Amino acid sequence: MKSEPHVALSEPVSDEVRKTTCYMCACRCGIDVHLKDGKVRYIEGNRDHPVNRGVLCAKGSAGIMQHYAPARLRAPLLRTGPRGLGQFKEISWDEALALATGWLDGVRQADPKKLAFFTGRDQSQSLTGFWAQQFGTPNYAAHGGFCSVNMAAAGIMTIGGAFWEFGAPDWDRTKLFVMFGVAEDHDSNPLKIGISKLKKRGARFVSVNPVRTGYSAVADNWIGIRPGTDGLLILAVVHELLKARKIDVDYIVRYSNATWLVMDAPGSADHGLFVRDDSGRPQVFESVTEHVVPLGTKGARAALSGRVELPDGRFAVPSFQLLAEKYLDPQYAPEAVAPETGVSADVIRGLAAEIARVAFDEAITIDQSWTDMNDERHEAFVGRPVSFHAMRGLSAHSNGFQTARALHMLQVLIGAVDCPGAFRFEPPYPKPIEAHPTPHGKAEHFGSNKPLSGPHLGFPRGPEDLLIDADGKPMRIDKAFSWDAPISAHGLMHMVIANAHAGDPYPIDLMFLYMANMAWNSSMNTAGVIKMLEDKDPETGEYRIPKIIYSDAYSSEMVAYADLVLPDTTYLERHDCISLLDRPISEPDAVQDAIRWPVVEPDRDVRGFQSVLIDLGARLKLPGFVDSRGKALYADYADYIVRHERRPGIGPLAGFRGSNGDRAGRGAINPEQLNRYIENGSFFSAHIPLEAQFFKHANKAYQDFGVRMGFFDEPKPVIFQLYQETMQKFRLSAEGLREPVAPETHRERILATFDPLPVWYRPFEEAAVSREEYPYHAITQRPAAMYHSWGSMNAWLRQIHTRNPLYVPGPICDEIGLVDGDWVWVISHHGRIKVEVARMEAVNSSTIWTWNAIGKREGAWALDKDAPEAKKGFLMNHLIHELLPPKGDGMRWSNSDPITGQAAWYDLRVRIEKAERAEVSEPHFAALAQPGGGGPHVEELRYGQEWAK
Repeated sequence: MKSEPHVALSEPVSDEVRKTTCYMCACRCGIDVHLKDGKVRYIEGNRDHPVNRGVLCAKGSAGIMQHYAPARLRAPLLRTGPRGLGQFKEISWDEALALATGWLDGVRQADPKKLAFFTGRDQSQSLTGFWAQQFGTPNYAAHGGFCSVNMAAAGIMTIGGAFWEFGAPDWDRTKLFVMFGVAEDHDSNPLKIGISKLKKRGARFVSVNPVRTGYSAVADNWIGIRPGTDGLLILAVVHELLKARKIDVDYIVRYSNATWLVMDAPGSADHGLFVRDDSGRPQVFESVTEHVVPLGTKGARAALSGRVELPDGRFAVPSFQLLAEKYLDPQYAPEAVAPETGVSADVIRGLAAEIARVAFDEAITIDQSWTDMNDERHEAFVGRPVSFHAMRGLSAHSNGFQTARALHMLQVLIGAVDCPGAFRFEPPYPKPIEAHPTPHGKAEHFGSNKPLSGPHLGFPRGPEDLLIDADGKPMRIDKAFSWDAPISAHGLMHMVIANAHAGDPYPIDLMFLYMANMAWNSSMNTAGVIKMLEDKDPETGEYRIPKIIYSDAYSSEMVAYADLVLPDTTYLERHDCISLLDRPISEPDAVQDAIRWPVVEPDRDVRGFQSVLIDLGARLKLPGFVDSRGKALYADYADYIVRHERRPGIGPLAGFRGSNGDRAGRGAINPEQLNRYIENGSFFSAHIPLEAQFFKHANKAYQDFGVRMGFFDEPKPVIFQLYQETMQKFRLSAEGLREPVAPETHRERILATFDPLPVWYRPFEEAAVSREEYPYHAITQRPAAMYHSWGSMNAWLRQIHTRNPLYVPGPICDEIGLVDGDWVWVISHHGRIKVEVARMEAVNSSTIWTWNAIGKREGAWALDKDAPEAKKGFLMNHLIHELLPPKGDGMRWSNSDPITGQAAWYDLRVRIEKAERAEVSEPHFAALAQPGGGGPHVEELRYGQEWAK
């Protein structure tokens, strides 16, 4: 049947459409960029793109204003006055690159660790990490320590993957969706599409979040929990499920370490570790023959409980017995946790009952046979249609790692990981810990300027993998992978400037930052960090952080504190690679990656940062960037994307490999690869066969598929780690029973927090200050219309949010006598801010909050001096210190999770006092005189009209 032609409702606004990938948030949606006369006129969603299917949010549509923003930098800049005044002169790229090369080479030849190279949301961390590794500095990380390392580390260490970029709910089949702490800017289009599917099918959506906005506002049930207590709520649900025996016993026996025997020998060096044979295989107790046998013994029926005597006379118990004994304790009963969480016992019991009912009474089946890694054939996929999703609100606490682990444990206990209707892995995940590197911080060969022996970031298997020197001191400037934060898989970016300023553990000579607004919203203690950047040594008169190179596309607050500025392009002017080696865009049923490409050419003297980095690598003669004769290996980033191989046949892009472009995953270099991506809408997608789509952690067909695609070189099945042995190894070190022994200063903290089973403890700041003096929680979240600080200078998006009031719960307003438009002082143990308030009822009654990253410093981002963002906008950051309050032991710990080092943004406790009305929020800083002018003024942009001359 012939379809009717589309009716043209308006005249086309373009004469050409180019397809690329959005960068207005981290969704990485496909977009159609409409061009007319070589200028961007309109951006819409690409209906063929697997991520967003044509859906595009306000941020994506406003990309045109991001591209033509007046805040765009237009040429390299060299500072001419004191830091912070914004006094620069424009210089040529030849001069800028010569300066950068000289500074970098001087550090590399003298001591590479004196370079601290840290990046923000650059989405090219496989390149930036490789560059830093070849430079030889141990001091590299990206933004993950700000917002997501607890989620990533807890997920990978427990189930082999994590929420968001490593997996997604089975939107088409789930019957109960429970979301914890997700703000509206993250993964917004896929989440909106998914939630709409739930609504159409009548599936239940429960949101656990202190604030009811965005997704929570459309949830069927909103649980307004007290910040930092999510883990306690989850463990209470586990308590109820164990009591009711609503556990998928077959699932945990097959796919988890629930049956593995744990040594019960207090005081010994292997107490709490798994019992293993001489070949390292975990041991289980076979319940029929009543013998201890290796895991995987044919026909063995492994026990979940019982105390077993071992040949040497010591005893062991299955890890599940430890788990059950722990969480059946009355301290986890709903009545016991209700006062702490602010959630009634009835609600907790109701949530547990609904999870159990849906998981076990509404199980679903897909009639598709499959074979597991033990060569056992199954006639169908059986699914528990309960799915979970979580993000920063769950993780940005000093107890966030254990809280995220608790949620993954709950998933495993009900059999709801990678089955139909539940959370499902996205390729190349899942991967066991064994597939990840340990962290590296030393050069491959002796000598000061050699590459590191391996990648910076990874997962320690125990204290023996820490990056500490012979005296136990940290080898990294951020103290990642030290006793301060042993499993800091993403680094501690929020500690770099403070540690460098203090020279602790050592001073640095050069800080190299990309897209990291550390002089404003990306730092705790913003005013203090600004002073650190400006501070000079009184004896030498030199800055304590001697040199700072910064790259950004826009005149952010951080630009004013750089010595050399390398101007980046906008996302529509450069090549980017959304790689399986980095942060994939895969879906549960398909392997996917994508590119960006210059749909328009820059009209300023700017260069894509990734190409600049490759140029610097060649100038510095870094291995991997030059050949044996010292000649550059890559012309630019586009050339690197096509021709770089991480392993033979494995490169940044998985699609269109091989000389004919007909290979996927593994394959020879294809010079036409980028063109093939562009022809295909700038993405690649390879469908996973139905037989391989579920139970990826144990599915032989998927594991073989992963080997063919190059995810791993041999099958890497995942056994879910309910009991985490690595954590116990650190406890043994803290008890003085395992080498290296933890310092005396750290032992109490490790023993209290490194429980091998998920545990809840009160967030550190809350435990350190008086709850009576500071009775309220204070948190931030990002709105759907903004993504980090760059979104709130966008001309279109500013019409949605131009300032951010402090939202105060109705009961607190009534107690203090506040109405909309009143002003208050918000006071923490560290600082105070003066802000305007707005009353709100849909919020936890002990929690005040605001939108993050809307407040701007006057003069930044090329905004008008009277812009509301700089007058009434504000940051909560001024109230948060990067260090916790002093303790009796004289130590000031990092304000972070003690396991991963994740910044504990949401542990803040405050009080509020009514203040006199004002026109400007406090603190208010002197205006920056910053460069900009890279684009037309807003009034010159007229949608649907001719461009102003």
